[in-house]
Amino acid sequence: MSERKTVLVTGATGNVGGALVPLLLAEGVRVRALVRKPVTSLPDDVEQVVSDLTDPASIDATGVDAVFLVWPNFDTTLAPDVVSRLGRRVVYLSAEGVPFHAEVERAIERAVPEWTFLRPAGFATNTLTWLDQIQAGDVVRWPFAEARRSLIHEHDIAAVAARALLDDGHAGQKYYFTGPESITQAEQVRQIGEAIGRPLRFEELSVDAAREKLLARGWDPAFATGALEAWGAMVTDPEPVNQEVERITGKAPRTFRQWAIDRADAFK
Repeated sequence: MSERKTVLVTGATGNVGGALVPLLLAEGVRVRALVRKPVTSLPDDVEQVVSDLTDPASIDATGVDAVFLVWPNFDTTLAPDVVSRLGRRVVYLSAEGVPFHAEVERAIERAVPEWTFLRPAGFATNTLTWLDQIQAGDVVRWPFAEARRSLIHEHDIAAVAARALLDDGHAGQKYYFTGPESITQAEQVRQIGEAIGRPLRFEELSVDAAREKLLARGWDPAFATGALEAWGAMVTDPEPVNQEVERITGKAPRTFRQWAIDRADAFK
């Protein structure tokens, strides 16, 4: 019998990390979770390591076979020091065309022998940004009703991450992968409504008003501007759809409708 692998998971209480932890445990992996302070939301058999990615000296990856890395903020100043402490194998949750992710990727390429970059399409969980509006009424006010996204379920991102962490053949790969369909933002709102049993409708919001909302939520100004430009472009140039999730994991990705059903309680 081969020795159990040990994987260090950053962001273990987040959407993707939270989905990844049980997948690793189910495969007999010893999971260490990097946390800023002990939490009660993780399974008992997860070893919690109190550390902080903004304090490189606190990071210890001794005895770890692979690391799942989620960068915590827009500041990449500490990235070279952090990634140099993560060992031989790092799977980084990145994104296409985002400057701060590109900077972290470059730091990883320089310091880590075996790396894999995951660049999923838009996260289905990003629609939780509409949560307050849906809980308050039946209208979602947002820009670009006809922008088409190939949103991906966090469990499918986690499934790809698990294979990259545990299997051979993924080193040096930069994976762009998507959900199974491209649907408009207006349709996303409608499907959330169906999942929660309450009709919802989409009302177009100006770009300037949307930008103010994003900045009020703490978004970096440049990142907010870039996101709005990208969403606007998807009205005429929809986010593409591919079959990478099924190729890597052997299972077809979940639909946005399934995600809405899985997350229905959050919107009620």
